[in-house]
Amino acid sequence: MGPYSEAKQYQRAEAIQRLLENNPDLDPLYKAMWQKHLNNLALNETTYNYRVKHVYSLLSPKNKGWITYGGVE
Repeated sequence: MGPYSEAKQYQRAEAIQRLLENNPDLDPLYKAMWQKHLNNLALNETTYNYRVKHVYSLLSPKNKGWITYGGVE
């Protein structure tokens, strides 16, 4: 995940929309999955940053030798 880019989000949306439009025989399960991805794209920087923070806050280092801040191992 990189910094928020409105242009990049629109590129993603257009790519997913093309996929949905150009594949009428797409399995309903996959079609629903891609439709969900399209509907869930962050349309502003605040939402995008919130989601990035949430995803990275759930990760924990696999190597216990890493230095961590803000918590006790």
